[in-house]
Amino acid sequence: RKLRDTEEQNRDLLSTVAKREEGIHQANLRLDDLSRENGSLSRQLEAALTEARRVSEQARDKTNAKDRAMQTRILDLESQLSQTRAEIARVKREKEEAERKFNSRLYDLKDRLDQSHSTNRSMQNYVQFLKKSYANVFSDTVIPPSSPLRGSGFP
Repeated sequence: RKLRDTEEQNRDLLSTVAKREEGIHQANLRLDDLSRENGSLSRQLEAALTEARRVSEQARDKTNAKDRAMQTRILDLESQLSQTRAEIARVKREKEEAERKFNSRLYDLKDRLDQSHSTNRSMQNYVQFLKKSYANVFSDTVIPPSSPLRGSGFP
């Protein structure tokens, strides 16, 4: 009887061991599946990270290229602005110099015109004096119409 009980316990234990081994086997199969899935997900994650790094690097390169282009453009525009300012200053100086020369010339011409008017008045006064003198000296002589003195205001 003891033997039977022991055999029954032995069968129960063998059954329990078989169930546990089956459980362990199932757990190992599940662990293998999870390991494969984990490996697959790890590879996908690594591929996604690599792609993200590549895209990020491309975006950074594009941004850097745009920044360099913008910096170059800014430097060009600043250079053009500087040149334009220098040109404006040069033209302004030339304009001021031309105005000074023009004003100087204008004043010279005004002075010469005033001198010319003064000389003209003096000459007119002298001519009037000469007319009166000739008229007094030659009061009884008539000047012929074809004479050059006739067109100058002589009667």
